[in-house]
Amino acid sequence: MTALQDKIRNFCIIAHIDHGKSTLADRMLEMTGTLKVTQGQMLDDMDLEQERGITIKSHAIQMNYGQYTLNLIDTPGHVDFSYEVSRSIAACEGALLVVDATQGVQAQTISNLYMAIDHDLEIIPVINKCDMPNAMPDEVEDEIIDLLGCKREEIIRASARTGEGVQSILDAIVERIPAPEGDPSAPLQALIFDSVFNPFRGIIAYFKIVNGTVRSGQQVRFINTGKEYKADEIGILKMNLSPRDTLSAGNVGYIVSGIKTATEVKVGDTITTVEGGASEAIAGFEEVKPMVFAGVYPIETEDFEDLRASLEKLQLNDASLTFQPESSVALGFGFRCGFLGLLHMEIIQERLDREFDMDVITTVPNVSYLVYDKQGEVREVHNPAGMPDQTLIDHIEEPFIRATVITTTSYLGNIMTLCLGKRGELVSQNFITGNRVEILFDMPLGEIVIDFYDKLKSISKGYASFDYHPIGFRPSKLVKLDILLNGEPVDALSTLTHFDNAETFGRRMCEKLKELLPRQQFDIAIQAAIGAKIIARETVKQVRKDVLAKCYGGDVSRKRKLLEKQKRGKKRMKQIGNVQVPQKAFLAVLKLD
Repeated sequence: MTALQDKIRNFCIIAHIDHGKSTLADRMLEMTGTLKVTQGQMLDDMDLEQERGITIKSHAIQMNYGQYTLNLIDTPGHVDFSYEVSRSIAACEGALLVVDATQGVQAQTISNLYMAIDHDLEIIPVINKCDMPNAMPDEVEDEIIDLLGCKREEIIRASARTGEGVQSILDAIVERIPAPEGDPSAPLQALIFDSVFNPFRGIIAYFKIVNGTVRSGQQVRFINTGKEYKADEIGILKMNLSPRDTLSAGNVGYIVSGIKTATEVKVGDTITTVEGGASEAIAGFEEVKPMVFAGVYPIETEDFEDLRASLEKLQLNDASLTFQPESSVALGFGFRCGFLGLLHMEIIQERLDREFDMDVITTVPNVSYLVYDKQGEVREVHNPAGMPDQTLIDHIEEPFIRATVITTTSYLGNIMTLCLGKRGELVSQNFITGNRVEILFDMPLGEIVIDFYDKLKSISKGYASFDYHPIGFRPSKLVKLDILLNGEPVDALSTLTHFDNAETFGRRMCEKLKELLPRQQFDIAIQAAIGAKIIARETVKQVRKDVLAKCYGGDVSRKRKLLEKQKRGKKRMKQIGNVQVPQKAFLAVLKLD
């Protein structure tokens, strides 16, 4: 370890959404003289991040405090981005655990904390927002001591808004967090924990050097993708990129090598030199797999190519977004997109609208299923339209998650009912402190992708926090539910659902469509079917013209003749008439409750 390496401290901040993580980072940047904060939240630079109070992309920045160099590696707080969090944590030696003095410990804080403890990070507990009138620092201290088993005097009370306690936090980082270990003369191993897209320079990868030294102009190799590049520029991350000639073990920096495709730079990959490089990658790399799939279609068909260009540009900033073209009879041409989770999906939709001015329709989100046919072959299905015929299927497996809900005891009953109604199985329930309880459930991912989170927030008045991680696939009794209009299936309204819920779901969909479809000159039959079996039906009544209005009296046979003629016309119209499904019908199916 070199003398210089002694003075480096790499740390991240772990917190639940809206516990003041980004504000605390701003105060630290101000106190170390790194920059003057002119507006709130300098690290959350997207409009969306500032509006929602969440960090979507990780950021990194270097500060100088006395003779020490502090590298803050900011992490996203939301469950959808947990792999990014794990790589950011792997690049650190310590973490600040920030807990809101008004809200106490929440689910996402705990899951990220366990991740940090698994990586042997030094944890510095901080209670933020101590200046608030409704702060309860003593109770929150008890919760933290229960959680970490630390001493009371190790907990720092602070307020990021007023700057109180920030000095103590900086001192604690220098004193308690160990300097990075690693040998500057060993073969190069650098961990990529993030990447950003720059329209002029291509993809810029952010890394932390675990072992070895890298020089500007060297040929480097990305071990997991096997691609080789020239390090055109390397440097450290101040508020802007700051070039350097060499960087050695323990440093956090960036590399520019003119990479054009986002998929070539993977978070968690290892960089080494082509000559005399390391043969082994840093452990922990995995491909980020999308969990939730939905069709994204342009409202105007001619915008298809613009939508493709917009998605490609988004993918440069967010490599975890996947998409492939698909077409639907009802909606025309569009893309099947894979997202990390529901929040990720919502953010992509917002960004398409704001940054690219694209109006899109998103179909019902669903998850990927494993379908085993009778020959014993397996295929992965993301879309109900891709399901083989019911007679060929042996069984279907669906992804399950382990869900953690933290709430107060007063909402326990309602939350239990909600989770059990979504086919959840109770694993355990533990009382944390006082009246707060942690409940663990195993449940199907498909049950939470539509409205679970909203319902959880409303029945607990916002007091429940929720976090989950995938635990693999399990066999399940799933069926494909088709919606037929006048006997014709509408592919965009098909869903995969559990056998027990199929009938009620089908009936509710038929009722909803009956309200939304405009009346025609003929009856429209709306049916829900599983295979050939119809399980629900509604009829949209025809609009009738009164053909007898001109008959004032006269023989009944004349009236009957007119009615028969009308009936034949209606029958012919029904054969050639097609039903247009309005846009709002697709959106309404998403919000059935």
